[in-house]
This record gives sequence, structure tokens and C-alpha cells, in this order.
Amino acid sequence: MQPRVVILDYGSGNLRSAQRAVERAGADVEVTADPHAAMEADGLLVPGVGAFAACMAGLRSVHGHQVIGKRLAGGRPVLGICVGMQVLFDRGVEHGVATEGCGEWPGTVERLQAPVIPHMGWNTVDAPGGSRLFAGVGPEERFYFVHSYGVLDWTLEATSEHIAAPRVTWSTHGRPFVAAVENGPLWATQFHPEKSGDAGAKVLANWVASL
Repeated sequence: MQPRVVILDYGSGNLRSAQRAVERAGADVEVTADPHAAMEADGLLVPGVGAFAACMAGLRSVHGHQVIGKRLAGGRPVLGICVGMQVLFDRGVEHGVATEGCGEWPGTVERLQAPVIPHMGWNTVDAPGGSRLFAGVGPEERFYFVHSYGVLDWTLEATSEHIAAPRVTWSTHGRPFVAAVENGPLWATQFHPEKSGDAGAKVLANWVASL
């Protein structure tokens, strides 16, 4: 049977292209704001386009932050994409205004430090050894980014010899920023895999296969 994936509809765009891409990756996909469906699915995909504060407001309006927390507490897979990754961190700062995020990871989403903003277009990533998300993806492959903000510092390490440190993938625009994270059932990408051709399709297929 195909794994069932819910793409959480909380008012953030780009839902249909994500749906088509995840369906091509081998999943049965539903786009909905229904928290029960989001809880029961094999995988939950949290998209995100636009401002951090607006996405958090939309997420809270459908209790998405609670659904994410409950799924992760039960070891149920979640994938965040673009701002859907950013909202998983403690907070976002835009134009000097701080907005509380979901708090699943420590860290602050802040403006990129680069001569040209936004970071728009194709870029390579530096994935760590043992990455399941990037399995079968060569280091020369490029992914599609479009963002002005990101996470520039990563502080979460292994908490004990029994709990591994998250696998963090980096990219560079001006200075390094977090491009993807694999942390138990919680995976996320700053780039748009659904817009990243064959390399993005492989990343999504890897996530679907993990379900």
C-alpha cells in the first residue's frame, strides 16, 4: 500500500505543486486543514511560503503547531519545506519584530547575510555522511531556493550516547545557512524539493520511503 501523506493547508501557498510531487514520489496525498486527518496520516508535510509571522498565524489558526507537537511526541514523521522548516525553530525575526515559532528546534530565523537578497535560484548543498534524506543524491546536484531568511547557527547536539545528534545539511549564500535537517521523525528542507527537478524528486522519494 502507498503511505498516506497529508499536506497541511493553513493558508500558505504552493500546495498543489507539492501534492503532485509527493504523489509522484509514491504517496497517497490529501491536502487538508483537518487536524484528525493530519494526526492519522503516515506522514505530515508542512509547506510554507512568505513571511514567518504570517505562516505562524495561519498554522496556529488550524492548530497546526499542536498537531506537529503531538505527532513528534509519538514518533510520527513530519517534513517541513521552506518557511514550513523555519517555523519549526524557536523564533523568527523580521524587520526587528520577533515571532514565536513551534520551538521544536532551538535557533532563530534571521535575515541572510549576503550582498544579494533574496537568495533565489539553484544552489548545491553539503549533506552529512549517513543522510537518509539525501541518499542517492550526488554532491554536485543543485536545489531550488527562494528565501531572504534562514537559520545561520545550529546549536542542538547529541543529548546522550543513546540519542544521536541531528544530521544538518548546509548551503551557502553570503555565509553558510541550514539547508536541511534530519532529526528523528522530524525532517525539513529550506529549499523547495518539489521545484528542484530530479534531485528534489529523489529527496521526496527518500522521505516517502522512510514512512
